[in-house]
Amino acid sequence: MVSLEEERLVQMVHDFIESESSTPPIFPASSNCLSINQARCFTLQEILGRVTEAETRVLETLLKNMRSKNDAEKTTSLKMWLLKRLKMDGFNASICRTSWATSLGCPAGAYEYIDITLKGENGDTMRLIVDIDFRSQFELARPTPFYKELTDTLPSFFVGSEDKLNKIISLLCSAAKQSLRERGLHVPPWRTSSYMQSKWLSRCCKVTNDSNIGYSSRENGEAKNGSRHGYSSLWTPPMVKPKI
Repeated sequence: MVSLEEERLVQMVHDFIESESSTPPIFPASSNCLSINQARCFTLQEILGRVTEAETRVLETLLKNMRSKNDAEKTTSLKMWLLKRLKMDGFNASICRTSWATSLGCPAGAYEYIDITLKGENGDTMRLIVDIDFRSQFELARPTPFYKELTDTLPSFFVGSEDKLNKIISLLCSAAKQSLRERGLHVPPWRTSSYMQSKWLSRCCKVTNDSNIGYSSRENGEAKNGSRHGYSSLWTPPMVKPKI
C-alpha cells in the first residue's frame, strides 16, 4: 500500500511536470521517502497507464497492421503503407512532417509521424499522435541504469494526445539531463525539452492525407492561427531575442 510520503512525492513530480518550470522541485529529506528517480518511474507508469477508449482502438489497429511489418525499417514508405491501412480501417489519418528553424537553445530539425483525428462523443474534435519509433527518440548513448529503466518502460508504438506526450517529454528530458550529468557529459541541445517538443508539436507542419501523393504545406488560416484540424497547439518554439 502506498504511504502518505510516497503519494506526496509522486504529486510533487506531477506538479513539476504540469508547471513546465526549469527549477527542480524540492523534495522533503526523509529516510522513508521515495527517491526522485522512483517517483519519476511511478509517474511515468501512471501517465502511460491512463489509456482512453479511442487510444486503445487506434493502438489495436496499429498493432494488427504492424505484425506483418516487424522487421521493416521505420521509414517514410512504411508510414505511407500504414497510413493506407489505417484509412482502410476507417480512421481519418494523415502523415505530418514537422520542421523548425533554429531558435534559442533549439537547433533546426525535422521529424515525421502519423496524425489521427477523431470525433468525440460530444462532437468535439480529438487528435491523437501516432509514432511507430517512439522509444528510440529518447535513448542515450551512455545512460545510467535508472534512465535505461525509464526508456525501457516507454512503448515502441506511441498513441496519445498532445497533453500526454507533453508530460512524457518533460519527465524524460529532466531524467536525461540528470543521467548525462551523472556521466559527466554535456547536455546536447537535441536532448532538451524544446527540441523534443518541436518533433511532434511544431506549428510548421506539412501534411499528406493520401498515400499516393506527396506532401502539401498547410499554410492556410488554421496554420497561421496556430492550429491544425481545429485544435490549438499546446506548445510553440521559443522566440529568439535579438542581441543588443
